[in-house]
Amino acid sequence: MKTTLPTLRQSILGLILSSALLGQATEPAKTDAIRDNEALVQIAILLDTSSSMDGLIEQAKSQLWRIVNEFNDARQGDKIPVVQVALYEYGNNNLSIGSNYIRKVLPLTRDLDRVSENLFKLTTNGGNEYCGAVIRDALDSLAWDAKGSTYKVIFIAGNEPFTQGPVNAQDACKAAIQKGVVVNTIHCGNQADGENGGWRTGAALAEGRFLTIDQDKAVVHIEAPQDKEITRLSIELNKTYIQYGKDGGRGRSNMSRQDSNASLFEKAGAAVQRALTKASPSYSNNSWDLVDANKKAGVKLEELKEGDLPPEMQALKPEERQTYLDKKAAERSQIQSQIQKLNEERQKYVAEKAKESGQDDTLDKAIVKAVREQAEKKAIIFK
Repeated sequence: MKTTLPTLRQSILGLILSSALLGQATEPAKTDAIRDNEALVQIAILLDTSSSMDGLIEQAKSQLWRIVNEFNDARQGDKIPVVQVALYEYGNNNLSIGSNYIRKVLPLTRDLDRVSENLFKLTTNGGNEYCGAVIRDALDSLAWDAKGSTYKVIFIAGNEPFTQGPVNAQDACKAAIQKGVVVNTIHCGNQADGENGGWRTGAALAEGRFLTIDQDKAVVHIEAPQDKEITRLSIELNKTYIQYGKDGGRGRSNMSRQDSNASLFEKAGAAVQRALTKASPSYSNNSWDLVDANKKAGVKLEELKEGDLPPEMQALKPEERQTYLDKKAAERSQIQSQIQKLNEERQKYVAEKAKESGQDDTLDKAIVKAVREQAEKKAIIFK
């Protein structure tokens, strides 16, 4: 709740997602289930939303998709990692003192557009930041996977002492690692204050990393020749989505809104990163898109009511509907492949430019390194 760090806008990565869902958080739909060829990654983001965190929120908006994309080319044996994200806010005076100024905004979910939607609703207000209490709540109330092979991680960001509040933060971190959940701490200030405030100790107790923001450096998006075509193809992908059921209209509209939100941070690379997410296995819209529901969740056309289908499919004969669906799925796969191929070229270009710029000590790179090191202990291999 101290003075806002001006460079927070410049140097926070998208792992520090935050949000402000105006309604009550609900558990994921059954269509959020993990398939046999997928390996689950679970990430809980606990974000200080007191008055001093406006810059943090702005940078989270611009970098939302980055951490998810770290797993795009990864494999755990023959399985493809897919990411669930849970969101908490804490330290905001708009929240109840009875809840220790904590709110679970979203449970663990693969609905990444919903994450983005609520991130853009986030507001801040001065408050009391209780790190131990929010970690304990996340451990107790989220549906953590029981398998030891699942990479389960908490990222908590803030700038007040880590030890504040009624719940012992060190005990909460010990409880986390006993449950197989790593805790990475991000102190929004200088390193000495973070260490003195207990942020380093908390991370060490939960086998995580202690990170701070370097106020003299910024996360830099290197514009590549492939960027414009990648973002154009991202919009083309939308034409392959077929809304169905009661959530169809909301889901389709929200997808377009989050494209627009990402475009607001085009200079920070958000539009490109979102496009790469949409071309990855982690982007799943089973609850409202019939292509995903049919291919990924096993929803069968014959099991749906006529009224749940979109008008263009209602106009088709029953025997023609699966063919129509398969055609849309093939179109989507083709566009996603184009995006992935363009990104391979883009990554080579960006790597060369990054060497020239000498940008090697920003928070985003530190976070990426932490995620990769920890996930590799779960036999997740990165390309």
